[in-house]
Parts: sequence; structure tokens; C-alpha cells
Amino acid sequence: MTDTQPPHKLPKTLGLAVAVIACAIGIFHLLNVGGILLLSTMELRIIHLMSMMLILFLGQPFIRKDQNSLMQPGFEIALAGMLPALLALVVSLYFLSRWEAIALSGGDTNQLDLILGVALLALVLEATRRSIGWVLALITLLFLIYPFVSPYLPGVLHGRGVNANRVANFLTTTNEGVYGIPLGVSATYIIIFALFGAFLNQFGAGDFFFRLARTLTRGMLAASAKTAVIFSALLGMISGSAAGNVAVTGSFTIPMMKKEGYEPRQAAAIEAVVSTGGQILPPIMGAAAFIMAEIVGTPYVNVMKAALIPAVLYFACVLFVVHLQAKKNGIQVSQEVKEEDEPGFWKVLWNGLPFVVPFVVLIQMMLNGYSPFKACFYAMVTMVVCHAIWNREFGSALLKKIGEAIIKGSQSTVPICIACAAAGIISGNLAVSGLGIKISSIIISASGGIAIVALVLTMFTAIVLGMGLPTTAAYLILATVVAPSLAELGVPLLTAHMFVFFYGCVSTITPPVALASYVAAGIAGADINRVGWTAFAYGITAFVLPFMFFFGPALLLDGTVLEIGIALITGLAGVYLVASSVVGFFRRNLAGAIRVILFTAGIFLMLQGTATDLLGLAIATIILITKVPSKSAGFAQDKTAE
Repeated sequence: MTDTQPPHKLPKTLGLAVAVIACAIGIFHLLNVGGILLLSTMELRIIHLMSMMLILFLGQPFIRKDQNSLMQPGFEIALAGMLPALLALVVSLYFLSRWEAIALSGGDTNQLDLILGVALLALVLEATRRSIGWVLALITLLFLIYPFVSPYLPGVLHGRGVNANRVANFLTTTNEGVYGIPLGVSATYIIIFALFGAFLNQFGAGDFFFRLARTLTRGMLAASAKTAVIFSALLGMISGSAAGNVAVTGSFTIPMMKKEGYEPRQAAAIEAVVSTGGQILPPIMGAAAFIMAEIVGTPYVNVMKAALIPAVLYFACVLFVVHLQAKKNGIQVSQEVKEEDEPGFWKVLWNGLPFVVPFVVLIQMMLNGYSPFKACFYAMVTMVVCHAIWNREFGSALLKKIGEAIIKGSQSTVPICIACAAAGIISGNLAVSGLGIKISSIIISASGGIAIVALVLTMFTAIVLGMGLPTTAAYLILATVVAPSLAELGVPLLTAHMFVFFYGCVSTITPPVALASYVAAGIAGADINRVGWTAFAYGITAFVLPFMFFFGPALLLDGTVLEIGIALITGLAGVYLVASSVVGFFRRNLAGAIRVILFTAGIFLMLQGTATDLLGLAIATIILITKVPSKSAGFAQDKTAE
């Protein structure tokens, strides 16, 4: 059977089972974060992974029913989901009953521990294949078999090998493998914020965000594109998935932009870039940001602060791109007359108070030192109360919305949880086999100990590893494999992780495998390759900013108020020049050579330092006042018909 066939509909009983489990695990985590349930770290992680695997295996069976099958419709589907689900249940309950005895004995395990440990590893690999895809499953498998084949490998990859019993027990009975830090983040931070996002969607935050964005851009040039930028950015904060955000918002933002005058590939590229950037926008960044906070050992609020200026520069660049592209395309300001009953900004904000207040509560509590998941829990409670009072919705109607939000939030956590479990296998094997030290030594040796060279090598490694993977999975691999080598070269730990985090995010718009661009191209009816390269050009700032972190720590709010202020102002000027270079328009159409010079000037302004700022400003001034002949050469032929 080919992959082009439509998926089979789940039998009703399986669908009901999935919904019940999803609702139960969501309530379980809410009770835990609310302090009603008191569980150990290991118990929480085991129950979390068990529930996510049950939802996955029952809801996404491996086997598709063949038309010539003699079995009853739905039987094979049920069988393919129930068998691994049953095994996951048995294995998890076993380790739930055994983990404490193993820990108190100093790691003393028996034969049954080993057998069920191997079964757990197989389940995680299969769950990874079903939820993420073959790419991450194969990468995980390669790291899993490395300890056994290392004695036969040449050069720096050669190792003494590790006993199979030790590998299996280390990965499944300790908190440094499958049940390691990544899974712990999924069981605490990620699922709670996924539930928060589901509550926002269920109670109508999407409609509020769209109305808010529309009122902010009314009367502007390229109003629909700027609405799409603001709306997708706001929604991207709570979706946590670039491709998913494109699918949700792109269905009506892309047609809006096409109607306004953007070419299909341009509209698709804008949506892909903005949806990708939603993962770096505080206060609710993507799931990878919470994992970063745990790995680096810093409060999440520090990660949020560090990402603030880069996020501002990223979205400022996108807004500059859509504005300049509109000018180049000859798009005029819409003359659409405001309808009398169309609400203004303050009225929209007032009507959206049930969503504004929870965000204020969330940010204020985190700034006051509360843990992110505790702040998120109270923000959810606030939202439910505000919604009930504001809309006068109580009883069964409110309970139904709450239940649906819990189910959707739990289900959206499944792929992230499985990716975290797979990352635990990777990081555990790096530790048990010594491969992590070897990879760091390879990067350090290849770079000659020069940090900038190591950053370039890391960039290419991050882009290659990130292709075809969701952001969370890409970052988890990069954080465990690549980031430690940068730290060894003297790059501050948070800077090193922000560096790979950015490239993990933008891998969704990096050709040749750009998931967000592919989804947007399908909606726009445009060529996927042209959309991919156009999105790459529009989002070029995101590929430059990580290097700026290293040379200009003020961009990560590491410096005096004056240094940070100057970095922000010159950074905004720099991304404007970069956007002008990408579009090929700076008060007039620009020739290819001038675009390269303007791009260089933008880089100089983004770099922290008086000399580079003055140099970039001088170059931009010369181009601005000089009448340079223009022609349509450069990065992209923007007037080419689709």
C-alpha cells in the first residue's frame, strides 16, 4: 500500500479510549502542578511517557487495512494499536513498581529488568517512527548501536565498546536515559503549556488575535501581510509547531496576501517565516526553550529575556520585508472603508480581556520568581474564570470546553514527549560510550580552537541535523551533540544553546527540506522549491543573528542599559538594510552588487561595536544619497510570474 492512500478512520472504541486517556493524563498533570498530587520525579516521568505512548499507539496504528484482507474492517487497525499499547502499559507499570528498589540498591538489576528495558527501547524507537518519522528514529538507532560497533570503527570514533546489559540498564533504569532531563521537561513544562495553548484556542483566542492584528494594521501599506505577520506570531507562541501554525493560519492569511498583490510564493514564504518565528517569541516560546532552561540550569525567565531582542529583530525584519516587497510589487494602500460596526483597537482589546488578563498573570508570576508551569497553571485558572464571567458561560457548556481543551492539549504533547524520550536515548549513549567527548574533540580539532570557526561548523551541523525534524527534536539533538563543544571553547553556555536553538528553529525554512515552507506552498499553490528559497531569503536574519550573540552579548541582554539600547537601535537599522537587500528595494530597485553591499552594511550595524556601527551607517548613507543604476538582479527575481 502506498503512502498516498488516505488514513483509515479509527474504530469508535479506540477513538473513545484515546480521548479518555488524553483527558485523564491532562487532569493528572494539572493536579500534580496544582500541588494536589505529590509524586517523585521518576514516577511522574514514567506515567507521562506511558500515557503518551498509549495515546500514540492506539491513535496512530502501524498497519493499514488492505482492501483484499479477509479480516473485518478496523480489526487490523485495532490490533496494530492495541498490541504495542499493551506492551507499553506492562513495561511502564513494571518500572513504576521497580524504580525505587533499583535506586536504593545502587543500580542492582535483574534479568527481567534487562528484558523489559530492551522492550522499552524498542517501543520508544517505534513511537518515534510513528510520531516524528524515520529521520529521528534512524538517528536514535545509530546512537543506540554505536557502543556495540565502536570497537570496529576507525580513527576518533573507535571505542572499547560497552556491554549490552550496561547500556540497556543505564538507558531504562536510571534518570539519564529514556527517563532523563528531556522527558522530565516534557512531563512538567511542556504539557502544561500545551494545555494552556489548547485552552486559548478552545476559548477563542485565535479570533481575538486576528481581530487585534487587523486593527493594528488597518490603513497601512500591505495591511493583510502585516496582519498575517502579527497574527501568526501571536498564534505561533501557543502552537509550538511551525508547520502546524502554517496549516492553521495560512489557510486564510495566504489567500489574503495573494489578493492584496503578493505572488503566491511570496505569500507562502512570508507565512512560513512568521510561523517559524513564533517559537522564539516570548513569553511563550516553543517547547525547546523550556528544555534549554533545564539543560543550561537557568530559570526560564532568563531564556525568555535572552530571546527578547533577537525576536524583536526577527519580526522587525519580516515586517520590513513585507513592506518593501509591497512597494516593489506596486501594491497600494487599501482604500477599503471601515465599517461602522467594525470595532477599534481599544474595543477589541476590551473584548479580549479574558485572554489579556491570563497573559498578564503568566508574565507577572514568572517575573516574581514562580516556576513557569506553576505560573501557567494559575494563568489557565484565571482564563477559565474570566471566560465564565465575561461570557456568562457555566455548567455543562463550560465543562465541555474544558474537557475538549484538555484532550487536545494532551494529544498535542505526544510527539514532543516521544522526541524527548528519543533524545534521552541519544544523550544517554553519549554519556555511557564517551561519544559526546569525542564529538566535541572533533569540532574543537577541526576548528583549531578558534571559536568563530567552531560556530560556522556548528551552524552547518545544526542545519543538516535539523532537516526534516520538528524544532524540539532538532534542538534536543543539537543540545546534546554539538552545544557542549562550543562551551568548551569558551562560548557562554546560554549563548551556545541559543545559537543551536535558533538553527533548530529555522531548519523548518532551510532548503532542501523545509517543512513549514512545504505546507505553505501547498496552501498557496506555489512551487515548493521556490517557496523554500524565498522563505530562506526572507528569514535570512535568523541565520545571521546567532553569530551576533557571540560578538555582541548585549543582544541577549548581557550588558549595561546603554549597550543594550544601542544594540537594539543599530540592530533594527541593520535588519532594515538586510531586508532591503533581500527584497532588492531601498527607495528604488537595487542592482545585484548594491544589494550585496547593503547586506554587508546591515551586518556591520548588527554587530556590537562603535566602529562597525559607523561603517555600516556610512555605507547605507552613501547608497541612499547616490543615484545608482538599478536592475532586477540579485537574490531573487521578485517580478517573475508564478
